Amino acid sequence: MDQTLTIEFDGGSRGNPGPAGIGVVIRAEDGTAIFTLGRCIGRATNNVAEYRALITGLEKARELGAKKITIRGDSELIIKQMKGEYRVKHPDMKELYDEAQFLLHQFDHATITHNLRHKNELADKLVNRALDRKADVTDAEGDAPIDAPAPRETRAGDRFACMRCGCIVTVNKPSSIRPHQLKPFVCQCGAKMGEAEGSRESRGS
Repeated sequence: MDQTLTIEFDGGSRGNPGPAGIGVVIRAEDGTAIFTLGRCIGRATNNVAEYRALITGLEKARELGAKKITIRGDSELIIKQMKGEYRVKHPDMKELYDEAQFLLHQFDHATITHNLRHKNELADKLVNRALDRKADVTDAEGDAPIDAPAPRETRAGDRFACMRCGCIVTVNKPSSIRPHQLKPFVCQCGAKMGEAEGSRESRGS
């Protein structure tokens, strides 16, 4: 995969330590969320949850075939530790830090930036949704992804691309189902498909 994927991560606990959860969002270069996950991880501190979220995001980006990544999180501590600006003193944190650093170095290029909390909203929502439900949550659960745009009808000639394997689906005959009832195309590899760039250029708006 040539494009740079963005990993947004968040972790939190209700009580410190207490019931903890993680939220992970992976976005394509155009900002589309191609993977979202909220998961309970048992009893942990906020910082442990943050590292668990980062590790999960790195593992998933590798599965998606990413070679270049941008990492964004709203934990200043974790970001500065990963960048070598803060020391990691606690033994439990050191183990997680080492795992995250090992995964980070599997990519050809990686940048790490501090994401302001209001720009990390989706990952935060996934943490809280998982803790509320006491179960894994993804964008496949419920009626639509948490940050999904308003659905629209498909038209003949629309093209949808798989962000994982790159295959293309072209619509020959649009569905008569109302837009809000449509489900995303799912590739044979299991990944959801998004509208391919320029699929409507020849037809206008």
